[in-house]
Amino acid sequence: MTQVKILTIKKDLALVLIRFALLLGIATLAPFFGNQAITGPIVNAALFLSVVFLGPQGAILVGLMPSLIALSIGLLPAILVPMVPFIMVGNTISVLVFSYLREKNYWLGAISASLLKFIFLAAASSIVIDLLLKKEIAQKVAMMMIWPQFLTALGGGLIACLFLKSIKRI
Repeated sequence: MTQVKILTIKKDLALVLIRFALLLGIATLAPFFGNQAITGPIVNAALFLSVVFLGPQGAILVGLMPSLIALSIGLLPAILVPMVPFIMVGNTISVLVFSYLREKNYWLGAISASLLKFIFLAAASSIVIDLLLKKEIAQKVAMMMIWPQFLTALGGGLIACLFLKSIKRI
């Protein structure tokens, strides 16, 4: 006679796994839009929402994937490849800052996270890009990594806020 083992998952764990899969899916699919003005706010909203629903560890995992996916399937311009590790660290900085400050005030957390991510990426891009690229190209790439990063992070904070308010989580 064959024995059948049944694996059960507690409801709380199942909910966390579903949330993780959904937020990871959103963050991973966002690069397919191919437009930083659309992709950036979606990824950043997914990061902020991941902090709320998964905690900082889960949010960090979600934040690592979009750049890896965009890089692995060729969505990221080759010129930005050297920035991928820095984008991942920038996402981690954003997650940790937002996680720490959001309980005090949502907007303090979102703006601080966006600002620190922006400062880190601006500094990293100016150093890395200047070392690796010709001056004319470096300036164009640096512009992609500086102000748009701040604005798309703030946009993500706004999207996440509107969603959280709609479900009465803030």
